[in-house]
Parts: sequence; structure tokens; C-alpha cells
Amino acid sequence: MSSTTANPAPKPALTKGHKKVIFASSLGTVFEWYDFYLYGSLAIILSRQFFSGVNPTTGMIFTLLAFAAGFFVRPFGAAFFGSLGDRIGRKYTFLVTIIIMGVSTFLVGVLPSYATIGIAAPIMLIVLRLAQGLAMGGEYGGAATYVAEHAPPGKRGLYTAFIQTTATLGLFLSLAVILLCRWLLGVEAFEDWGWRIPFLGSIILLGVSVWIRLQLSESPLFQQMKAEGKGSKQPFRDSIKGGNLKLMLLVLFGATAGQAVVWYAGQFYALFYLQSMLKVDLTVSYLLIAAALLLGTPFFLFFGWLSDKIGRKKIIMAGCLIAAISYFPIFKGLTHFANPAIEEAVASSPAVVVADPNTCSFQFDPVGTRKFTSSCDVATAALARAGVPYSVEPAPVGSLAEVRVGDNSVASFEAEGLAGDALKTQQGSFGTDLRGALNAAGYPEKADTDRINIPMTIFLLWILVIFVTMVYGPIAAYLVELFPTRIRYTSMSLPYHIGNGWFGGFLPAISFALVAATGNIYYGLWYPIGIALMSLVIGTIFLRETKDVDITK
Repeated sequence: MSSTTANPAPKPALTKGHKKVIFASSLGTVFEWYDFYLYGSLAIILSRQFFSGVNPTTGMIFTLLAFAAGFFVRPFGAAFFGSLGDRIGRKYTFLVTIIIMGVSTFLVGVLPSYATIGIAAPIMLIVLRLAQGLAMGGEYGGAATYVAEHAPPGKRGLYTAFIQTTATLGLFLSLAVILLCRWLLGVEAFEDWGWRIPFLGSIILLGVSVWIRLQLSESPLFQQMKAEGKGSKQPFRDSIKGGNLKLMLLVLFGATAGQAVVWYAGQFYALFYLQSMLKVDLTVSYLLIAAALLLGTPFFLFFGWLSDKIGRKKIIMAGCLIAAISYFPIFKGLTHFANPAIEEAVASSPAVVVADPNTCSFQFDPVGTRKFTSSCDVATAALARAGVPYSVEPAPVGSLAEVRVGDNSVASFEAEGLAGDALKTQQGSFGTDLRGALNAAGYPEKADTDRINIPMTIFLLWILVIFVTMVYGPIAAYLVELFPTRIRYTSMSLPYHIGNGWFGGFLPAISFALVAATGNIYYGLWYPIGIALMSLVIGTIFLRETKDVDITK
């Protein structure tokens, strides 16, 4: 028997030219993630600039919802650009998505603030976030598909893992630029106007990215499919037919939803938790996260490589399980090592809001029309802004709420009917008295940098990043191997972006709302834990394992 018949037909080899193409694709994606993540990294500052017309708690929730808006539209971008990529090719779709992303990011840097033009400012910000989300919806599936269709046999997990590193590297780049600008300009100037520079500077990255994308050649598998006339004329319609629709739903609930919440909890929510809950200095928190990302990023490649050896699904499921059972001790450890004064104050002098339960509201208003004016709402909002955990105990109906901190008690006030100077006077008096009681009990206004255990804090953040690498490193290869070439771009993009755009993108807003509602700084962790466990069960039972299957069909 000849060697020709004894061996299977060769798959596309990874030549030096292909390596260059994969590098160019990955580098362009880094720039695109940089654009997308600037908003998340600057959430606290953007809250003050664009949502200053509401109370700080609601303003932060609005800011996180505006961030989530970009994630909300990602599935629509996946459907549109995915269909485009399956019909006309991966390369041209890349060019469109990078231009939309870059221009939208640049325009954020020139937007007037709420103080300048009022409600029009946050509206325009959200419109630009929606444009970014649409572009991102078309980016990831194309990049992952493109790299996978160039990868040699037995290395698909490793080579697509380079795409997986781009999200973390893009976040790392955004943090590095922010830190540099803060250092050069000073904190006050940066928060006043210097925050615009990282957005404006993205126009340079746009030019580089477009040049890189123009160097790309089309995927050989796509070219072969088109030459053989096997392409789909309506990729979206074909993707939502029968068995393929069922598979996409299983992938969504059994893989990408869990992968998404582990990813966003380990990177974005960890950063938000340091800044808003533990009151760690912004620069210090950025450096801590950046160190963890730097140490953790090589593990994307490790787990991608490992998935080529033992399979993709088992690594993803293991990441969901370990993350779900570890989040509470890890985040409690972050409190202990990053701001031990909070832990000590809670143990010795817990804050308690004593109020009529009928007057305490769930302070989450996505349209900005409700007013939280009861004495209970005033008290709980003040504690949430201060980053102080609290519990609520019932008081007689109609009684005025008060905050008890150790041996001290501070009466709240009814804000209904108060406005202007009268409201400011009441707020100032209550705020001064409350801060005095908190100071007496040892609650810090901000984390003492000298007391931060930097090695242990970085270690815990690094563990969170490792969970991210476990669920995210193999996911691109796993999704590519589940769907046929003619509808691959669309079919893998939809469940990926619904999982990451909806389940993951709304994590910061949902988790913070849960914390604000309960006063328990750890309560928001129940959301990622619940979603991760859901994916673990569904994925383990209903999804099949893949490892270097034939993707030429």
C-alpha cells in the first residue's frame, strides 16, 4: 500500500506566512480590546463625568449599565457581521469592525460632560457604547475562526489561545496607558480632563490596526469552500435551524455563560471590588490587577496547549467548578489583605441600619426616574458610598431610621420635600455625624496603602486570573470545532456573544446592585457562582468533548 493511501489528506500547514497572518490578527484584536476596555477601567471617573445628575450609588449603577450596553448589543453584531463573514470572507469583516470600534472610542474622548450639556451627554455616551458593542460582536468570532482555519493539526488549541490572550493584553494595555497618564498629569488633572487622552490616543492604534488588517490574506478553508460552491447564502437562517440551533443553545448555557462570568468576575469585578468596596487607591488597584494579569497571561497558552492533549470541555468545566467554590474565600481574603481595617471594624463595631422595613427600597433604577428619599434609603446609600458593610434591623412602623456603629448612633433624615440649600444642609450634617461615628469605630475612608499585603493580594488576584485562563484559553478551539465551515463564523459568534455580552457584561451592574441592596459586600458573588454552576451541570451532561476534529467540512 502506498504512503498516499495510508495517510490521511494533509491539512493546511502553518507556514511562516501564516504565522505572520496569525500574529497580525492577534495584534489587531489586542488594539480592539484596548478600545473596548478603556470604559470599564475608567468606570468610576466616567460616573462623575456623565452621570452626575443622580445620586452616586445610582450613578455608578448607570455607569456599569452603560458599560453593559456595549455587551447587550454584541449578539446583534455577531448575527450581522457573522453572516457577513460567512458570505464575503473574514478579512473584509475585520476591517469594518476595527474602524467602527476605533472611531467610536475616539469620539468618547471628545464628548462634553453632563455638567456641560446635561442629559445629552450620557445619551451620546451610550450610543457610542452600542457602536463599540456591535463592532466587538463581529470581531471575536472572525478572529478565532480565522486563526483556527490556519492552524496545523494538533495545535488548534494552542494557536487560538493567542487570540484568547488578546482580551487580557488589551485590558493590560489600557491600564498601562491610564497609569502613565495619571503619573504624568497628576490625579486631579487626570480626573478633570486627562482621562480623555487614552480615548483620543486610540486613533493611533486605529491607524496601526487598519494597516495590519490590510496585510491579511483570506482563510484558505473559506477560499476552498467558496471555490467549491459550498457556502451558505443565508448563514444566520441556516444557523438557527433544527439541530444547529439546539447545539448553539447548549453551548450558550453549558459553556459560554459560565466562561463569561468567571472571566468578568476575575478581571473586571475584581478591579471594581478593590476600588469601590475596599477603597484601594485607583493607581494602586490598577498596578495590582496589572501584576496579576502579567503573571497569569501565559496560562492562556498553557491551557490552550493542554486542551490539544486532553480535550477542551473538561478544562472549561473544571474552571467553572473551582471558581464557584473558591470565590467567597478569595474575595474575603482580598478584604483581609487589601484593607484589613474594614474587616477589623466589621468584627468589632458592625454597622446596623435600624429602620421601618416598609421604607427601605431596592435602590436600582435603570431609567433614573425614581427618588430614594426615605430615611432608610438615605442611610443605606450613605453607607454604600462609604464602602461600609451593613445589615438592616426592623424598627417600629413610621419611625425615623438611624445608623448604629458600635456604641454610637446617628439619626438619618427624610429627604422628601427638601431641595437646594435645605437638602445640602441636612446631607452635610448627617454625613459629618456618620463619618465621625465610622471613624470612631475604625472604618477607613480609604485603604491604608502601607497596610496592604501586596504579595498576598497579587497572589489572590492571580488565582482569579488563572480561573479565567482555564475557561477562556480553550473556548475558541472548542467553539470552532463544533460548527461547520459554511456557518462557523455566525454559529460560534452568537452563543459566545450572548454568553459574554449578556451573562458576563451585566455582571458588574447586577453584582453591585445586589451589594447595594443587602449591604453585604460579598453578596454580589452569588451571581457568577450561580451561572458558573449552571454551565457546569448543563455542559457536563449535554455537550460533547472535542480535540483536533476535522474542521474542513
